Amino acid sequence: MTTAATPFRWREPSILPGFGLALGTTLTALSLIVLIPLAALFLKAASAGPADIWAVATSPRTLAALKLSFLGALIAALVNAVFGLILAWVLVRYEFPGRRLIDAAVDLPFALPTAVAGISLAAIYAPNGIVGSLFAPLGIKIAYTPLGVMVALVFIGLPFVVRTVQPVLEELQSDVEEAAALLGASRARTIFRVILPPVLPALMTGFVLAFARAVGEYGSVIFIAGNVPMVSEIAPLLIVIRLEQFDYAGAAVVATMMLIISFALILSVNLIQAHARRRFGDV
Repeated sequence: MTTAATPFRWREPSILPGFGLALGTTLTALSLIVLIPLAALFLKAASAGPADIWAVATSPRTLAALKLSFLGALIAALVNAVFGLILAWVLVRYEFPGRRLIDAAVDLPFALPTAVAGISLAAIYAPNGIVGSLFAPLGIKIAYTPLGVMVALVFIGLPFVVRTVQPVLEELQSDVEEAAALLGASRARTIFRVILPPVLPALMTGFVLAFARAVGEYGSVIFIAGNVPMVSEIAPLLIVIRLEQFDYAGAAVVATMMLIISFALILSVNLIQAHARRRFGDV
């Protein structure tokens, strides 16, 4: 005996009315702010024609700029993931003089204009700067090199990791660590088997945010990069240069390549993060 089929639902409806209005408003805002501009970008890039698209996408200057932008952003995000976790741990677990000052300084890259940050970093890490002068006798040049680009990307991405991991560490009671020690776990085992699993999803979220922020960074990088083509030129700067040359289609091609690569990388990290959440559970 069959029963009347019930309509399929993704999830139980809310007791509050207004789903249709809320969904319509959300889709409208998403279309106006995200989907329509991205569609216009793809259309502008397609207007260049297959031959011009291939010429711009495969030119050595474009490939070098994309490599520096994405590789530098990846390295900076990895550095921030390690040291951001350590900094968040120190701020949560320890009390020391100046703790509140350091906690407030973490948000400085959020409030500081990117141009000011770039000029400050260039002055500090230049060969005659406070930090750069220490490395210059060793033959290490930081400013106006790819290394300087990574320094700027680390600077602007650190708060994303710290502020993402910090609330999770605050909820993680120290009793868990003490229980692991009482059961005979070593410090290394406690870190990798007790502390890291619940923190890992938040850490990966901070990593993705720092990476995404670093890929598109412009203001704080151009002052310390040197902007030498094929050496220290980033992809956002190359887009600006093409726009100044009225090559709008070429700029759209480079921007589209950045969009596709960024989406693929962030999607891959999000899939890994989803796997980590399923394995370790939500925190």
